[in-house]
Amino acid sequence: MQRQDPYDVITMGRIGVDLYPLQAGVPLADVETFGKFLGGSATNVAVAAARLGRRTAVVTRTGADPFGDYLHRELRAFGVDDRWVTPVEGSATPVTFCEIFPPDDFPLYFYRRPKAPDLEIRPEELDLAAIGAARVFWMTGTGLSAEPSRTATLEALRSRARTATDGQHTVFDLDWRPMLWNEAAPGAGPDPAEVRRHYREALRYATVAVGNLDECAIATGEREPHAAARALLAAGVRLAVVKQGPKGVLALAADGEGADVPPVPVEVVNGLGAGDAFGGALCHGLLAGRSLEDTLRYANAAGALVAARLACSSAMPYDEEIEQVLADGAVRPTGVRP
Repeated sequence: MQRQDPYDVITMGRIGVDLYPLQAGVPLADVETFGKFLGGSATNVAVAAARLGRRTAVVTRTGADPFGDYLHRELRAFGVDDRWVTPVEGSATPVTFCEIFPPDDFPLYFYRRPKAPDLEIRPEELDLAAIGAARVFWMTGTGLSAEPSRTATLEALRSRARTATDGQHTVFDLDWRPMLWNEAAPGAGPDPAEVRRHYREALRYATVAVGNLDECAIATGEREPHAAARALLAAGVRLAVVKQGPKGVLALAADGEGADVPPVPVEVVNGLGAGDAFGGALCHGLLAGRSLEDTLRYANAAGALVAARLACSSAMPYDEEIEQVLADGAVRPTGVRP
């Protein structure tokens, strides 16, 4: 049998069904119609990279139910390999609702209890050879929130570190969502010191860390962007990417290279998913050998395009759309792919 080339991007983490209101500015209790979409941050990153021509796969689990069947169908339609998406008997595929109050209020309601199947990823089921060979491996903080997912995620990181070669990237999406850590300790709330301990262990094996200011604070104790970036580098990564919201994005590399780029002007429709588009475009830029500043500008443009659209996965942009935004300097309301 002919050996397949390594994947460009393998992601590991959440998957679910997003049910988004088709009415903006309406409380969830009053919404009458919803759109159904593939969701989950790690899964959306795989979709975003696939839209940019990358060979991608996702490692996750669903319920053994019709929503799980729907997610497999959507992954294949987006060109994402679903071979490592397996069912958990007796578990329900997660569903997430949101409310849409542009420009900056998008509450999320996660239905993942008693335990989401994507937290049942087991170390003995991992294809460590494929994960180790991938040009980019992307994992998330939520994957560290409960067993056996925590052990599986750390085993994937350690195994990959043992065989790492130049040109490979291991990305830790800090992905701090306290309500999802509550699944492991309902009622008590997550212990920040315990969370930071797990994050620091994962940072030992990552080469790139990506997070907003809240996520950087839980990982390092630092909220000031430059201090947070330096703390992430000290924890072991070679590139720290700090998202600053309306102030843009800052990145510092271990070799001294740095970039601080402003956001792309956009009329926000739904801010959810913009970070996942940023992530997929970041992977694409790293693999394409773009400069750090060009990569950040490209990823910012991808995120802005998704912020101008309702959905997440189906809103992920194509390369020509991103390049058009870079040429225009803003997201144009017209000519946007629905």
